Order: sequence, then structure tokens, then C-alpha cells
Amino acid sequence: MAASERRAFAHKINRTVAAEVRKQVSRERSGSPHSSRRCSSSLGVPLTEVVEPLDFEDILLSRPPDAEPGPLRDLVEFPADDLELLLQPRECRTTEAGIPKDEKLDAQVRAAVEMYIEDWVTVHRRYQYLSAAYSPVTTETQRERQKGLPRQVFEQDASGDERSGPEDSNDSRRGSGSPEDTPRSSGASSIFDLKNLAADSLLPSLLERAAPEDVDRRNEALRRQHRPPALLTLYPAPDEDEAVERCSRPEPPREHFGQRILVKCLSLKFEIEIEPIFGILALYDVREKKKISENFYFDLNSDSMKGLLRAHGTHPAISTLARSAIFSVTYPSPDIFLVIKLEKVLQQGDISECCEPYMVLKEVDTAKNKEKLEKLRLAAEQFCTRLGRYRMPFAWTAVHLANIVSSAGQLDRDSDSEGERRPAWTDRRRRGPQDRASSGDDACSFSGFRPATLTVTNFFKQEAERLSDEDLFKFLADMRRPSSLLRRLRPVTAQLKIDISPAPENPHFCLSPELLHIKPYPDPRGRPTKEILEFPAREVYAPHTSYRNLLYVYPHSLNFSSRQGSVRNLAVRVQYMTGEDPSQALPVIFGKSSCSEFTREAFTPVVYHNKSPEFYEEFKLHLPACVTENHHLLFTFYHVSCQPRPGTALETPVGFTWIPLLQHGRLRTGPFCLPVSVDQPPPSYSVLTPDVALPGMRWVDGHKGVFSVELTAVSSVHPQDPYLDKFFTLVHVLEEGAFPFRLKDTVLSEGNVEQELRASLAALRLASPEPLVAFSHHVLDKLVRLVIRPPIISGQIVNLGRGAFEAMAHVVSLVHRSLEAAQDARGHCPQLAAYVHYAFRLPGTEPSLPDGAPPVTVQAATLARGSGRPTSLYLARSKSISSSNPDLAVAPGSVDDEVSRILASKLLHEELALQWVVSSSAVREAILQHAWFFFQLMVKSMALHLLLGQRLDTPRKLRFPGRFLDDITALVGSVGLEVITRVHKDVELAEHLNASLAFFLSDLLSLVDRGFVFSLVRAHYKQVATRLQSSPNPAALLTLRMEFTRILCSHEHYVTLNLPCCPLSPPASPSPSVSSTTSQSSTFSSQAPDPKVTSMFELSGPFRQQHFLAGLLLTELALALEPEAEGAFLLHKKAISAVHSLLCGHDTDPRYAEATVKARVAELYLPLLSIARDTLPRLHDFAEGPGQRSRLASMLDSDTEGEGDIAGTINPSVAMAIAGGPLAPGSRASISQGPPTASRAGCALSAESSRTLLACVLWVLKNAEPALLQHWATDLTLPQLGRLLDLLYLCLAAFEYKGKKAFERINSLTFKKSLDMKARLEEAILGTIGARQEMVRRSRERSPFGNPENVRWRKSVTHWKQTSDRVDKTKDEMEHEALVEGNLATEASLVVLDTLEIIVQTVMLSEARESVLGAVLKVVLYSLGSAQSALFLQHGLATQRALVSKFPELLFEEDTELCADLCLRLLRHCGSRISTIRTHASASLYLLMRQNFEIGHNFARVKMQVTMSLSSLVGTTQNFSEEHLRRSLKTILTYAEEDMGLRDSTFAEQVQDLMFNLHMILTDTVKMKEHQEDPEMLIDLMYRIARGYQGSPDLRLTWLQNMAGKHAELGNHAEAAQCMVHAAALVAEYLALLEDHRHLPVGCVSFQNISSNVLEESAISDDILSPDEEGFCSGKHFTELGLVGLLEQAAGYFTMGGLYEAVNEVYKNLIPILEAHRDYKKLAAVHGKLQEAFTKIMHQSSGWERVFGTYFRVGFYGACFGDLDEQEFVYKEPSITKLAEISHRLEEFYTERFGDDVVEIIKDSNPVDKSKLDSQKAYIQITYVEPYFDTYELKDRVTYFDRNYGLRTFLFCTPFTPNGRAHGELPEQHKRKTLLSTDHAFPYIKTRIRVCHREETVLTPVEVAIEDMQKKTRELAFATEQDPPDAKMLQMVLQGSVGPTVNQGPLEVAQVFLAEIPEDPKLFRHHNKLRLCFKDFCKKCEDALRKNKALIGPDQKEYHRELERNYCRLREALQPLLTQRLPQLMAPTPPGLRNSLNRASFRKADL
Repeated sequence: MAASERRAFAHKINRTVAAEVRKQVSRERSGSPHSSRRCSSSLGVPLTEVVEPLDFEDILLSRPPDAEPGPLRDLVEFPADDLELLLQPRECRTTEAGIPKDEKLDAQVRAAVEMYIEDWVTVHRRYQYLSAAYSPVTTETQRERQKGLPRQVFEQDASGDERSGPEDSNDSRRGSGSPEDTPRSSGASSIFDLKNLAADSLLPSLLERAAPEDVDRRNEALRRQHRPPALLTLYPAPDEDEAVERCSRPEPPREHFGQRILVKCLSLKFEIEIEPIFGILALYDVREKKKISENFYFDLNSDSMKGLLRAHGTHPAISTLARSAIFSVTYPSPDIFLVIKLEKVLQQGDISECCEPYMVLKEVDTAKNKEKLEKLRLAAEQFCTRLGRYRMPFAWTAVHLANIVSSAGQLDRDSDSEGERRPAWTDRRRRGPQDRASSGDDACSFSGFRPATLTVTNFFKQEAERLSDEDLFKFLADMRRPSSLLRRLRPVTAQLKIDISPAPENPHFCLSPELLHIKPYPDPRGRPTKEILEFPAREVYAPHTSYRNLLYVYPHSLNFSSRQGSVRNLAVRVQYMTGEDPSQALPVIFGKSSCSEFTREAFTPVVYHNKSPEFYEEFKLHLPACVTENHHLLFTFYHVSCQPRPGTALETPVGFTWIPLLQHGRLRTGPFCLPVSVDQPPPSYSVLTPDVALPGMRWVDGHKGVFSVELTAVSSVHPQDPYLDKFFTLVHVLEEGAFPFRLKDTVLSEGNVEQELRASLAALRLASPEPLVAFSHHVLDKLVRLVIRPPIISGQIVNLGRGAFEAMAHVVSLVHRSLEAAQDARGHCPQLAAYVHYAFRLPGTEPSLPDGAPPVTVQAATLARGSGRPTSLYLARSKSISSSNPDLAVAPGSVDDEVSRILASKLLHEELALQWVVSSSAVREAILQHAWFFFQLMVKSMALHLLLGQRLDTPRKLRFPGRFLDDITALVGSVGLEVITRVHKDVELAEHLNASLAFFLSDLLSLVDRGFVFSLVRAHYKQVATRLQSSPNPAALLTLRMEFTRILCSHEHYVTLNLPCCPLSPPASPSPSVSSTTSQSSTFSSQAPDPKVTSMFELSGPFRQQHFLAGLLLTELALALEPEAEGAFLLHKKAISAVHSLLCGHDTDPRYAEATVKARVAELYLPLLSIARDTLPRLHDFAEGPGQRSRLASMLDSDTEGEGDIAGTINPSVAMAIAGGPLAPGSRASISQGPPTASRAGCALSAESSRTLLACVLWVLKNAEPALLQHWATDLTLPQLGRLLDLLYLCLAAFEYKGKKAFERINSLTFKKSLDMKARLEEAILGTIGARQEMVRRSRERSPFGNPENVRWRKSVTHWKQTSDRVDKTKDEMEHEALVEGNLATEASLVVLDTLEIIVQTVMLSEARESVLGAVLKVVLYSLGSAQSALFLQHGLATQRALVSKFPELLFEEDTELCADLCLRLLRHCGSRISTIRTHASASLYLLMRQNFEIGHNFARVKMQVTMSLSSLVGTTQNFSEEHLRRSLKTILTYAEEDMGLRDSTFAEQVQDLMFNLHMILTDTVKMKEHQEDPEMLIDLMYRIARGYQGSPDLRLTWLQNMAGKHAELGNHAEAAQCMVHAAALVAEYLALLEDHRHLPVGCVSFQNISSNVLEESAISDDILSPDEEGFCSGKHFTELGLVGLLEQAAGYFTMGGLYEAVNEVYKNLIPILEAHRDYKKLAAVHGKLQEAFTKIMHQSSGWERVFGTYFRVGFYGACFGDLDEQEFVYKEPSITKLAEISHRLEEFYTERFGDDVVEIIKDSNPVDKSKLDSQKAYIQITYVEPYFDTYELKDRVTYFDRNYGLRTFLFCTPFTPNGRAHGELPEQHKRKTLLSTDHAFPYIKTRIRVCHREETVLTPVEVAIEDMQKKTRELAFATEQDPPDAKMLQMVLQGSVGPTVNQGPLEVAQVFLAEIPEDPKLFRHHNKLRLCFKDFCKKCEDALRKNKALIGPDQKEYHRELERNYCRLREALQPLLTQRLPQLMAPTPPGLRNSLNRASFRKADL
């Protein structure tokens, strides 16, 4: 009866679902909803095609703007103030502009000057900053938003608070009684009296009976409180590597600086002070052999010294008193020197003579040398007075900068606090393009070093013959050598102190190279610092942004050797002349130090008595704005007479020469070698060059070049490039109309100017890059002008559009190429981007307005609002007047009225589009490379056109003419085609083009008809789709399309563009094949599902049509997630990342902060739920476990894994369910549990992608309208709902909180790195990234100064950075991470909970609700079981209580698994350290009991489950807190006492019984806790608890499993296996009682082959067991499946322990069950495992390969041990454990327990005399024992395994002698043999077993001798017969046997015992036995020798002979002893005497 009832119960479980499943199966067969999304007809249009978008503008027009309520109104249309025009004043570094004033400027200079003062004109999209492109969500911004999060309390982070209980040290020493003897309830309850405990606080309204709806409402209100508004703020920021849409506004163009160094000159002091000394500083680069800065002049003389020059000085200008200078170095290198030159006033004598006093006289000897010094001073004074305006070279030295920088030590970047000392050039913004460090050894940085103060002591005197720069470079190179020649020279000693430091960010009192004040300049009287102009070592590419016009003059050498007359002390004077009159010298030469600011003339220093001097002088001149043909430099050469002679002048002019500065309109620069005229030049000489031999002039050296000089200009007015010069000149000539005009050798007239201009345009590409980049703004402006305003030549319009467009393409290309290193990630050149953004404007109207009509001004539409300026601000001064607008009034009646109108009609964007479309292939190639530039130019032109023409109010469809839109369509089509065709040839170009196109379309959305843009997008998609079919590498194309979509979706009005406010209209005429989803009747509602709702949640046609962009994005995602998608890993990541980044943007966007608005936004992503649901099988399984992924769907679904096989097989468990078989539907695991992956098609998602996708799903669930979700859930089919629940399950697993410890353990950085690398590798394998591109990308990443974004972006890959990445996070960072992670886990779980509630409400009325609710409950249970915060558990437990109260049958009538699970989880939370969790958990547990009781008047099921749960909890949980659990038990008791409703029943009493019972179990476990460290004792306790549960099989099983777990943890696999075998035997017993099946084991008996101990598990008499009692033996293990599982585990453990023979025995029981189930898959696996096991047995037959265990007898003596006193155990230790190891372990363990000096180890094995021991101490005796077998036993125990398995008897021997010593002479050596028997056979379920029996025998000396000889003989035999033979071993044994040993060798044994016949007849037998042993021994020796002879080589012959000789000696000696006969050998033995060696003679000494 019992059995049949039990079965009926099983049937009942299945029946609820069987009908449902049948219906479902038939339904599913009709068409699986997600068989393949690609072609699903439900969508109307397949996903691979793009739907026709709606006409955006029409729809908006048809909807009144106020149709939407309040906040939603903003979603309908773009805001009115979306676009605005801003004028941004150009930043000027200096307080005064430095622009030439009031001069008559020529056109070119005027154009340049205007350009440098114009304001920037920017088109500002007001809301663009909200787009992901401009304010991306990054880790930093997330950090900011995460501030102020509440701390979530988690159990695993809570420290063990409120520890209570008397656990003092004495307590823990209490002897723990021998576990077997104490009864279970040894007064345990008296230890803690449950009644006296304090309860936790009670939940106030728990016992009230409220309506379920009210409870739900209350719960929901509570759940809604204090929720974080933005879910994704808690999730890590989107992957920056994927952020293709990321842009930043370009920096405005700024002046270029390198790294800046501040040098301060503090003091200069010589040994003697007699005259003023002047200093010059400059930087030189030795490697480049170049002077890399202009000179800085300083004067550190004392006032008295300066006074000597009073006669010559004017009042010095403050700018010449500077003592500090800022040098800029663009290319830092280790070869840069700071060179310091000193000069003094010219005096008589050469340099060496003048230096002498400085070298000889010392300061210390001042007094001694008084007279000499006085004399020198006087002389100096005279020279200063007379020659004070001349200088002479004196001394020099150099400082190697690299040494300063490195010795000053680089700042420790990390420790440096942010604002403290950021040197100027570390600020990224100021970086020019040149900041790339040059490669390799040059990578030397002058930034961020510690300031250093240097004292330079040694100067080298200048040598008159070696003053040139060439010589200086030689000296500097030499200086770097260790054995420098310079060191050998006698130095001039002095002390120059200078400070070198990184220049501050904005230094005060700074002067620019033009001596303008740089802001901030607080007080004009302060001593200034000069900025020193850099002459970069290599080209610097940066556009000019300010006016600069400087000329440097470098006289190099002069050769007057052939000049007659007195010409020795030569000085050269330079003057800048505007005419030929001496008065026309301009004051434009910069002064040096302590003089006036500008001078009209300057001299070179004089080299004494030298006719051909060299010079190192640098003259710096300020070029006038307008240089004319007459301007020239005049050089005059003087002879200076140093000695005052009467009648000789101080200076005599001895020569003249000049350089005209302008030639053919170009500035002349470069090296010159000029002839020098002896006479004054004739009038009007300045127009000619001195090379022209004028008649009547005398020249030095016959008109040869004798004066070498070089001119360099640093100018932002003169391009100094022939091609640019010519272009500018032509353009200006045209503008001025100044014909005819002479250009070099040609005269331009109106006839040939057009041809010249065309040629010049074509020649622009030949211009050299540096000036081209410098003047790029000018060139581009002029070209734009030529395109828009074709010039008029003699009344004809010359259309230069095409030529100008082509020139523009080439210029852009050249600029790009020059600045390649500075490009950003998208290949944009920042300089060009800045040009478009700031500098580009539509050319003004003034120049071409006829008759000087007044310029027309247009007021900017939203200007006033934009910048807070008055509305009346006109744009006139910035010339941004729409010249291109035909409607603007032009002064009527003007002459060229008609012409002007035509002129005004050209619009740049139209022209660009047209020219681009019709361009030739060569030009097109250039444009494509830099398409972004032209796109941006067009967009800005369009925007300016709209803004300036007041066209923003025009409807979008009318804003631009149709022909222009046609051009755009053609353009987009052709560029799109290029992208597609180039993706395989040049991936990088394709990527850049693709992005540029996407950005262009995105920009157009702000300007033109949006429906038009959508149609362009669709056309592009179509192109891609067509190509995809034939593409060799579709993944690359898909990646591009993904990026394209992502950029489009990054538009700031993305939401509006998706028309979120128009309701979806269902398709007008549904096709006959209505969607499979909609045609199925849904699970919960009888009528067909609402197509509107369905289409909102599917990627249906209507959805994709209306929400066009969202549709594109989600379609991309759906296609990427398809099982057969290409390049999956990469695309998954990209697609998911795109959605994630958008959702993050919505979360942070203030426009969508309101819940109603966000719900609307969420509607755009509803299909994400379906997509994720269908992708479920390929998501990463966060809840690891076999087949867990579809744990719930399989309950509800006939098609769990039906991804690939629509019509394929039915899931086996479902089949069983339909058949009403014995497998409950909840038991997912059918016996044929194959790996679930087998049928999962497609590539699984990585953990990272899966987690992100789930985060997005949660976002949608959180923000979507609940009513909408409920509607949708109603329409889902059962399997779909199952999958949805699975998805929620997975969400819980994915976001589970890992605990602070986890954060400390793993460092996310390293983890991310590996992921990134993996993705990179995949990319490379898939070929989506070209090798070149990867290289470019890497090189960019490696450049420490590349675009700052790059360096910041790709941290994970920059190889050089890895070392410096701080991997160890700070404590704060980890705290923060844990805080965020905790909040994320809580919020994710709460969202899941909200969704579950929605599902429950949907399901209430349905017929299939049981199965669904079961699944829901599983998810709830999982959430309660995972690590959750207190906050979540409050809500989770509330939901659980509500569920149980609404649907009690779920737990109490169905499968017991759910109830068991719930009890376990509730109990775990009852033991929580956090009181709120305990409060809620105990409330839940109490209600659970009450509910169970109310259903059946007893709550046996809950009782049973709670008791089992407690056992398993206690057994498995490490940090289990029993005092907290006790409080919860008390709380439950309190509820029971206070519950009025059940006063009259026995309920309270039953609750009390249960609580006390639980309390008792707890007390046992406290003991276990005490022994946590003592594995043996712990296992003993568990064993005892398990034995206590003999009457309740479920609990015993639980404890056996706990023990197995503990053993496995300790590595005792054999014991763990035994536990599983016992468990299986237990289950078999009960299965045998319940159902009588042939294939099942008959109970324990079937297992006794595996272990004889198993019989303990036989069932207890039937009266204890009533199988039909509810809740008895109902665990999942008491089923066939459970039995199979247990046996498999046992086999697994046996395999791990190497007991392969036992594996076979286990499978003998398992195979029949599998055969009965026809489970061939499993059978195959089992036989495979058997084969492995047998193979291993064969290979390891000798047994040495696997070692089983080592055994020790351990005895405990002493009162300290309590119950263990005088107990003996056999311990099984891991194999090859030494005696020392176990003794050390036990000694250490017990010492720790009892204290030092208490524990002693007894070293011998002799019997212990208790009376001799110290009663205060604890003694442990440990002996090694070996397994012992009787002779008859050995017959069966053949193999090594047999002799090590099932051991009960052990033996150890103790040698002794009568006098008490252990060892003695042979005649007195005795031996004691001890045999121990144990209670159970090893291996058992524990590792120590009590000794139950002991017996001893003593062997006499002769018996000992016999044993020894037998052993020796065995050894010989073994060595002889060994195969293969081992010669070494054989020889060892032989040597030991026949060698002439002295002590106790065989010979001595024979002589002692065989020499004489014993008197005692009892010993005759022994005597004889020994003789026989010796005979045998001799025979074996002989065999061994024979064998050895066969084995040895010739080298061992002698050794063998020796062995033979020894053997013969031994045999001869033994011969007489072995031949004597015993007198009475044959006499019968007296009956009482038996052979004492026979086992039977042992007395059974029962101990």
C-alpha cells in the first residue's frame, strides 16, 4: 500500500503540467517563435532588410504640439533654440595686440592682420553636450554620480558582532567525550536555556490577516522607496574602446610651444672685480648642429661696475633688465646644451692677455695684490670711458641640460598632488602637434623635473680663431667625452649661479619675443621675464595664430686680409634703412641688456688685431609691417683704434655693403656672401644688390664675396615659400585689380592672369609643408573665397570652382600628411578641425561690394541668448555676413547690379557637394582620405546659411533646394560604396570614411528634412546588405555598419528622432501568415494577444518603421546575437556596448529624469527583452552548474534547446512528463542529462558581454511602464515565459554581490586587460582589423604625447605602460567599489523582484499557473539564497510571504524540493548577524509553519525540512553563528505565543517541540565548532550526529553528505567515497522498501562488496519507518535518479583516490539501473570510465605508483583528554606519512589546546604503565603499524589493492632483551608482536577507528633468528628473479649476504644458534627450522651468483670473483654446522606444545 500511495503522489506532481505540456508541444510544433529571427514572418520585413522609414516631418506636422501632457511635450520636436551662432573673441596672450597700426598696409599684410584679430565664429548646437559623443559616461563621471550612495549591509561583510556565550579558554579545554558513548541529548538543553534568551523585534502587522491585494500594494509601496533613479550609474561605464561616436570639440588654434624651461640668472662673481661683464644665454642642439633659441642677454654687474659705462648709456629700458628667461623646447633631446657666453668692454690686448689677471689673481690674496688690482681698475676705467660702446669676446661655458633634468630627478608622478607643481607643458591643452617625443634614445623630457640651482665655476676663455658656431659644436661634442680636451685647459674661475626649473603655467611679468606684456602682468614696473623664441631643431607644423614679424641677422665672418691699410680691430655696424639717407635708419633693432629697448644701429664684438675675424653675434630686428623695394640692411665696417693716439679717430669706416630686403615682392632670407665696397655706396644703390658692379666703385679683393652673413625671418606675414608667395600675390592682385603687375620676370595683365592663377592653384601642392601648415588658414580662406566668389576679370566671371576645389583637396591632404602623428583616433587632424570649427566663415561682403556701398549686416538669431551679449550686437566686424544669400538687399542701382546677384548666388555647401560628385578620380582619392573635413565644412556652411539667412523658421523640407539634396544623395551613395568596397583593401580608411559619413548624416539631422536623412540611411544599409552576401569577410562589414549605427544613435535628440510619442500603428493589412507569436493563443488570456502590445515588444515592422534609429540599433543587436552570426565575439561586444552606452546616456540626461518621460524612452528598447530572452542559451552561465542555464524554461517549455532543431526531438524530461513518468517536472535533470551545450548553436557570449546585456535588460524592466509589461507578460506563451524567468534567474546570478574580500582578491584591472587582449586577438583572427591599422594604432598609443585621448583611451594595450599601471588599488577605491557593487546587486535584485510581482499578477487567473508559479518561486528562492543586502532581503522575504500566503499549495502539495529549499534559505537568514534580516526571516519561517498547519493540522513537512535544513546548514557553513540562530528560534516561539488565531490548537506546542529539537542540534554543533581545527574529532562528531539520525533517513543522508564534503575538503577521497557508498546504501534500503524493481539494488547487501561496513545502513524496523508519512524520505535523493547521482559521486571519489577496483564494484550496481532506463549515452560514459579504471590498474599493477595510506596506532593517556583517556585508535594518514610528521601534528595540535609543557609524546612502543605518569600531563603514544593478514587470508588478497583495502587487523613489533634494553646480543634478543583489531574496516567513513581488540606474542631469540634468515632469503630470491634484472640491487643484496660482515651476519647467527644442539627438546624444532633456512639461503646465494655472472661486464670480473671467494668461505664455515643431526627430530611433539608461530596458537587476549 505504501508503495502505491507513494507512486500516486509522484503522478500527482506531474499531472498538473502534462496537459499543459501536450497543448504546448502541439502549439510549438506549428512554428517556434524564435526558430530563426532572421526570416521570421512575424516581423513583416526580415531583420536583414531596413523598413521604409516614416516621413518624419509630415508626422510632426500632423500632430498638434500640445498633444502630449507636460514633460512629454519636449520629446516631440527639437527645441526651438537648438542651433545658435556664437562669436567667440580670439584669445590674445598679450595685453596689447601687437598689430601694426596706422601704416599703409598692402593687401597681403592687411589680410593677415585682419585674420589674426577676427573673432571665432562657431555654430553651436545647444544640446549637443548631452549627446554621448560629447559628454560620454566614463569611469570618472560614473564616480562623480556614485557619490552619496547609501551603504548596503551584507551578511558576508558584517563582522561577527554581538558575540556572546561563555567561550573562555578553560571552556575550550573541556575534554570532549568519546563521541560514540555520550547519548545525543546529554543534557544539552540545559547549557543554553532557550526560554531565557531575548527575541529579535517582531514585525508589527505579521499576524493580521489582510487581503492579498492590500499586502501586495503595501509591499510595492515599500519597494519603491529610496530606489536609486539611475540603474546604470551603478554598472561599470561602457567600454571606451568601443566608443566610436566619441568626439571632443577641437581646441581653438593657439600658439605652439614646446616644453618650457625657466632659467633665472642669480649672480655672477669673479675672483677680481675690475670691470663690467655681460652675459648671453642660448640653447644649442649638438646632434642637429643647430642653435635652437634666440639669445637672451643678461647683466648681473654691480651698480659700481655699471657706473663705469655711464658715458655711453642712455636710461635702460625695463625690458632690458630681465634676468630670467623662459626657453621652449619642442624636441627635447639629451644633446641640448645651455651655452653661456661672457663679453667685456673692448680693451687693448688679445683675449688671452685680458683673461690672464682673472686666472692668476685670487680673491684670498686681495690684500697682497692691492697695487696690481688698483692698476687694472684704472686701466679698465679708461677703456670703459673710451671704448664703452664696443665689446670683445671673453669666456664661455655650457651646461648639459639632460644632466640637470635627470639628476634633479623626475617627479614621482603618482605622489605629486594635482595642483601642486604642474609644469606648463604637462598641460595637455597647450600641446602642439609636435609634442610627439622623438623615438628611442631621444625620449628625454624636460617636464616635471625638480628645480635645480646650479653654480657654474669653470669658464673657458674664448679663442680668437675659434669663435664660430662650428667650433662651438666641436667643443660641446668634446665636452661630453670623459677625457675632454677642455678639461686640460686652465679655466677662468668664477661663480655663476642659475636656477633651472620647469616654467610655471602662467608666469607673471612675462614679455613675449616682441616685448609685449603677456597676461597676467600685474605691474608694469616689475622686473620682467623674457620668453625666448625657439628655433625648433626640426620642422614644427602649426598654423600661425598671431602677428609676428621678426628678422634675425647673423654675421658669420669677414675676410679683409687683402685690404690695404690699418684694418685690424674690426667691428661691423648693422642698420635697417628705409631709404638711403642716414637719418632713415629705423629704430627696429632690439636692445641687449641694460640699454634702450630698440636702437637704430648695433655693432659686433671686436677681435683684437685680427684681419679676418669670425662672429657669433645675433641681431634681432622687428620687421615693419610693410616692407618696400627701398628697405635694406646696411652694413658698415669700422677699424676701432684701441690706443688713444693723437690725430687718430676712435673708429674709421673701412668698408660698406647692403642687402635689399624685397625682391619680386618676396622677403629675402638665407645665407649671403657679399662683396664689400671700399667707398660709400652711390645714390639709389638700395634697389640693386651689391653683386652688381657699379661703375667707379672700389671693392675689397676685386669684388669677391668677403663678408658672409645669414638672414632668418620668423614671420606670420611672409610665407617664404615661392608657391605660396605667388598664390597670395595673384589673389591679392585680383582683389585690388592693380593691373598691370610685375611678378618676377612676367608682367601680369588681365589677359594672362587667369592662366597664371590656374597654374598657381595647381602648383600649391608643391609648397613645402611647414609654411603650408603655418599659412593653412590663409590658404583655405582664399580658396573658399575663389569657390564662392569667382573673380571678375575684365567684366567676365572666371569660374575657378573646380581648380580651387582640387587645390583645397591637395592642401588638406598635405596638411594631414605633415600632422599625421597628431591625428586623433578617428584620423582627424586637430588643426584642420579647429579651422572648420572656429576660423571658417562665409567670406564677408565688403571686398566685392561695388561702388563702396555700405556692408549689409545681419543679426544673429539667438546671439543674445547664446553669450549674454546685447541683442544689438552686429556681426559686421567679424565679417560673417551671408554673402551667399540672394535675398539680402544689395544697394540698388549699382553698376554691376546683375553681376552681384549672380555672385551672391553661389553657396559653398552646394558648390562643394557638386564639385565632389563630379570630381576626377585622382582628386576624389585625396578627398576620400579626408572626407571628414569636407563634410564638416559643408555642415558648417549649411548652418551658417540657415542662421545668417534667418531660415531656421522655414519648414525643413523647404530649407535647401532639391538639386542640392540630389547631390547629397549621390554623394552619400558614392561614399557609402567606397566604404563597402575598401573594407577589405584598406580597413583603416574604410573605418574613417564610415565614421565621417555617419557623423555627416547625424549632423544633417539637425539641419535638413529628417525623413530625407533616414532615407539616406536606409539606402546605405541596402548597399551594405547587398554586399554582405558576396563579402569574403562579412564580420568586417558588419562591424562598420554597427559603428555607423552607433554614431547615428549618438545624436543628442536621438529620443525625439524615434518619435517616442506617436502610438505604434499596427500594420495596415496584416499578411495572411500572421506572426507566429500573435497567432498562438497566449498562455493567460483566452482572446488573441493584442497585436499593438506584441509589436511594441518585438522588432516588428511597425516598431522599426516608427522608432527608426532604435529599430536599426536593436536589429543590429538581434542579428549579432543570432546563433549563426559571423565574427560573433567581436560583434556581440560592439552591439551590446552600443545599447549600453545609449542607456547610460539616458540615465544621465537631465531631460529624461522624470519617470513618465523615462518610461517613454524605455519603450524604444522593449524588444530588447525578447532579444535577450531568445539569446538565453548562449549567455554566459553565471549560476554555474550543469545544464542550469535553462533551469526554468525546461519546466515550462517543450523546446528549451530548440534553437537549432525546430521539428527535432522533444526534451526527454518533457516527454516523461507527458507520459506521466516517474520524473517530476521540477527535476530538470533527466537521467540522460547530456551537456546542454551540445545543441546550442552559435557562439556563446563572453561573461562581460552577457553581464552588460543583462544590465540593459534590467534597465528596461526598471524603467518601462509596469502596466505595459503586465500586458506583454499576459501575451507570452508558456515557454517564452519560462525563458523570461530564466533570464531573471540569470540576472540575479550575474549581479550577485561578491563581498569586499573578493574586491581585495581580484583586481579588475588585470581582469579587464586579459579580456581586452582576448578581444583584440579575435579581431586579428577575424581579420576585422588590418595589420597596418593595428600598427598605427599602437604607434599612436605608444607616443607619450599623441592625442591625449589616445593615451587615456587605450590604457589596456599600451605596452610601455603596464609597469606603471597601479594595480594595487587603494583601500578607499576598494571600499567604493564594494559600495557600488553592493548597490548594483541590491537594485538588480529589486528590479527582478518587481518583474516577478508583475508576472505573478499576470498569472493569477491562468490555468497553467502552478507550473509558472513554481518557476517564479524558484527565482525568488534563488534570490534569497544568493548573497543579498539586508535591504533586498526585507523586500524579498515580504514577497515570499505574500506568494506562500496566496498559493500555499505550491509548497505543501507539490514537489518537496521547493519547501526544502525555502526552509534552508530561511534558516540561513535566521542565523544572520544582521538583526533586520533575522526579523524578516523568522517571520517568514513562522508563517510557513502556520500555513502548513492550517492546511493539514500538522506541519510535519515543514518540521522535517527545517530539521534537515538545520543539519545541512550546520554541517556545511563555516562562519555559522549559532547564537544568532538561537535568537531567531526564540523569536519564532514568541510569535507562536502571541498568535491569537491558533490559541486553541496544538500549534504552539508543536512549534515549541520543534524549537527545542533544533536547539539541541545546535548545541551539538557548538561542539563541532570547538573542534573545527581537529579534523578527526570533527568527523567523529559529525559521525555521531549522523548516527543519532539513524531513525530519520533524510537527515542521516544529509550528514553523510556533509561528512563527504568535509573529507573531500581534507583530500580524503577514499573516505568521501565511503560516505557516498553509505548514502547510496541508505537510499537503496528505502527504495527497496518502497518499490520492488528488479534493476534496483536489494538494499545494503548489494554494496557489501564495496565495503563490509555498509551493513550499518540496513533499515530499522518498520514501525520506526512509515514511508507514507508526509515529508518522509521525500528528498530528491530518495529516487532512482538520486541513487544514480550518489553512486556516480562515489565512483568519482574512488577514482580520485586511486581505488579503481572499487569503481568497478560501484558501477556493478549502477549499470542495471541505466540499462533499465535504456540510457545508452550514460552507459557509454560509464563503460568509458570503467575502461580508464582498468587501464590504470594494469599500468599501476606493482602498486608503487599508487600509495594508499599509512597507519599509526595512537594512544591517549591523561585526564586532560577526558573521554579519550586510555583509548587507542588506529589513524589512517595520507600515504608516505613519516612517524615524525604525525607526531609533530598531534603534539602541535594538543599543545595549542592544552598549553605548553602539558603534552608529551611517548617515544617507545612498550606497554604504558599508567601509575608512572604525571597526572597533570597529557601523554600520546604513536606507533607505526602495518596491515596484518593470516596465511589463509593472503590466498585471497592477491593484488596490492587487496592488501590495502578492507583492513581490520594491524601488527607492530617491539624488540626487547631480558635486561630491559631494546637491542642486545643475538642469544638474548627477543621480539614482542602486537596485533590490533579495529571496530570497522579501513577505509571507513572516518579516518580514525577505535581499537576493539589487542593480542600479543613474544618470540624467543632463535625464533627471531629464523624470521631474520627467512627475510634475507626472500630478498635474495626477489633480487634474482626480478624482471627486468637489476644488477645493482642484486649485487647489494649479495654483498650483504656473503660479504665478510662482522656483526650479526649469517655466519654469526649460525655460530650462535647452530654450534651446539640445544638441551631443551622443545627447541629442537626451531633448531632444525633454522638449519633448513640456512640451506635454503645457501642455495639462493648460489643462484644469485650465477645470475650476477651473466649480468656483469668485463670491468666487474674481479669483483665477481671476490664475491665467489667470499661465498665459498661462508659455505665452508657453515658446512659442519649444517650437517649435524638432531637426536630426537622425528619424535612426536607432546600434545600441549604447538608451533608458536602458528596463528592458532595466539591467545585471544580480549582487551
